[in-house]
Amino acid sequence: MNASLDILPLSSWINTDGKPLVIAGPCSAETEEQMVESAQQIKDEGYAHVIRAGVWKPRTRPGSFEGMGEAALPWLQTVKKETGMPVAIEVANPNHIELALKYGVDILWVGARTTVNPFNVQELADALKGVDVPLLVKNPVNPDLQLWIGALERFNRAGVRKLGAIHRGFSNAQENKFRNSPMWPIAIELKTLFPQLPIIGDPSHMAGKRALLFELTQRAMDLNYDGLIIESHRDPEKAWSDAAQQLTPVALGEMLHELHVRKKSYGDDYQTQLEIIREKLDHLDRELLETLAARMSLVEKIAEYKRDNNVSAYQVDRFREILNTRAEWGNSLNLFPNLVDELFKLVHMESIRKQTEVMNQVSA
Repeated sequence: MNASLDILPLSSWINTDGKPLVIAGPCSAETEEQMVESAQQIKDEGYAHVIRAGVWKPRTRPGSFEGMGEAALPWLQTVKKETGMPVAIEVANPNHIELALKYGVDILWVGARTTVNPFNVQELADALKGVDVPLLVKNPVNPDLQLWIGALERFNRAGVRKLGAIHRGFSNAQENKFRNSPMWPIAIELKTLFPQLPIIGDPSHMAGKRALLFELTQRAMDLNYDGLIIESHRDPEKAWSDAAQQLTPVALGEMLHELHVRKKSYGDDYQTQLEIIREKLDHLDRELLETLAARMSLVEKIAEYKRDNNVSAYQVDRFREILNTRAEWGNSLNLFPNLVDELFKLVHMESIRKQTEVMNQVSA
């Protein structure tokens, strides 16, 4: 199925003066005082365009703080009145949408736990028919690009044209640094399929820790994301949810000030140089593939020898040797260790597949 989305550009529904969109605010709306004070500090710093807050909080286990619900919505009305800024909240069912619109919420977003369920998404899409409100859709919890696209398509077919995506990272049992693995290629592929779709980075939920926020935020800017949604609380240490990943409004302002925001368009001279470098990359990629093809030819010879001598395709000691020596070689060439490790795992698995194929053939 050909992918297409009929959406309006970000600039048509919010003015950022050409800068990346910044949505900032507490993980949860806890009290009116906390909400208004946090929002006012964010406004005073001058970097944000929208105030966010969690009103309904989907928690993994019962007993955790699940948000103040409808009681918090008047607080957001006060925030709008006192700061003059639009507000955004997460919605997870049609009743949430009805209440959000009743209290004048300006922007809605759909969380990762909701995106994962097409039945739930369709209910939300049906509830938004005929409603002119911007909607941002977070990636599903697990790394499933088609599920993310499907959610976007359901909302678009319901008539939502002020539509964007939030990249908040994915659950990964092997992750040991970030709370949610960024898995940047998935978001890049989404942007490649839908160039007009705004992509908003959510470094707070990727990081899980304040110390990692800058690294992830800068990466999002390097990839020309259209904006950021970041959690900011007047007193993060006392936050009722996700305290470890929130920044004070002042600290967030300092971090954003340090960012390098990349240009999306370039002059003719730059473009000429870019094309020259890209041409060189194309030649190197061709050489890489030719080298890989030559390697696979040698793998076939090994497979024929193993078949004729009744030797198994997979040799665990050899696999360990490959990973260790290639890691050393990569390190000597200043290559990122994870790149080398993942690359040769893939190469070795393809080698095993090829050897198995050859060994199951009858020898001449």
